Amino acid sequence: MQPKHRILVIDDEEVVLDSCTQVLADQECQVTTAGNGAQGLKLVAESQPDLVFLDLKMPGLSGFEVLERIRSEHPLMVVIVITGYATVSSAIEAMKKGAFDFLPKPFTPEELRLIARRGLEHNRLVQQTVALRREKEMLRENFAAIVSHELKSPLGALQQNLYALTDELAEHLSADQKERFARLKTRLDDLLKLIHSWLRVFSVDIHKLKETFQPISVADVCAKAVETAQQHATRKAIRIQSSIVEPLPRIQGDEGSLVEVVVNLLNNAVKYSFPNGSIRVRVEAQGPQVLVSVADTGVGIAKEDLPHLFQDFARGHSQPEGVSGCGLGLAISRRIVEVHGGSITVESAPGKGSTFTICLPVAQAAPESSPTPERKV
Repeated sequence: MQPKHRILVIDDEEVVLDSCTQVLADQECQVTTAGNGAQGLKLVAESQPDLVFLDLKMPGLSGFEVLERIRSEHPLMVVIVITGYATVSSAIEAMKKGAFDFLPKPFTPEELRLIARRGLEHNRLVQQTVALRREKEMLRENFAAIVSHELKSPLGALQQNLYALTDELAEHLSADQKERFARLKTRLDDLLKLIHSWLRVFSVDIHKLKETFQPISVADVCAKAVETAQQHATRKAIRIQSSIVEPLPRIQGDEGSLVEVVVNLLNNAVKYSFPNGSIRVRVEAQGPQVLVSVADTGVGIAKEDLPHLFQDFARGHSQPEGVSGCGLGLAISRRIVEVHGGSITVESAPGKGSTFTICLPVAQAAPESSPTPERKV
């Protein structure tokens, strides 16, 4: 029968190595030993053990040095430090540096078995989490491929043929038939927009997006976003008021994706506001951050919905009449903001409106000049 677990014991005392080997072998474990830190690091690289017992006090490379190397090169590896009763404080310090637990000397066979079981169970959970993350990534990639090729392509072809057919039959269609064709076009447009939103969720690649980063003006980002959302707001007779508090430092980022975030917040504010209402956009610097807030006086968000607001496909339990959406906009916005090293939060109460705030780190220290009065736009 193949051993179920690989355990490495690194200690300069032969009696400890022998006793650990004898006790742990009873647990169907393959135990490897090393008499010093250098040899232990070599075995760590070669055998990739499930669990490492590490003595903190050894000649040559200390246990702390070995622990740092393991955490640096194998961050998920489970390490239990072995220490004398007089150095429990050192063991606690080792745990702060990434050790899973500690085992004080002298220890009984049962104590060794118990802590080994705990360490191996923790390793199992860690590996299970890693596997689930990999599976999730594969599902995301496969889903994106299916949506793109199996749905988007045929729907796009259907849309083009429908446009062509409408033009060809324009002189022969009755008013009722033209209205039906118009409804078909609208539904196809909605489907393609939904597919685009799905793909956008999976396409926010942190590494690729960062390649486009450059110093940008958050004021310019907000101005472009307001211009884009203005038409939507005008249809509901909603006024968008913007204010920029100077001086305003630049940030490192991708202008296009940040404009998308602010547009999404503005469109949501318009969607959930009452006709003839107003929306306030404010940009200001606070310490090492630039803050963008979008506030409305609309229907607000229920308290139970707030914790789930930025999750994929999240929508409130109660939606105003006529409001629709797929619940992806805020999830996309959160990912984009986090790629920029920032955060997005919300404060809201039903019937009193909502305020979304984006915090973005500045690219450099704010210029040392006297603040000028707030500029209204």
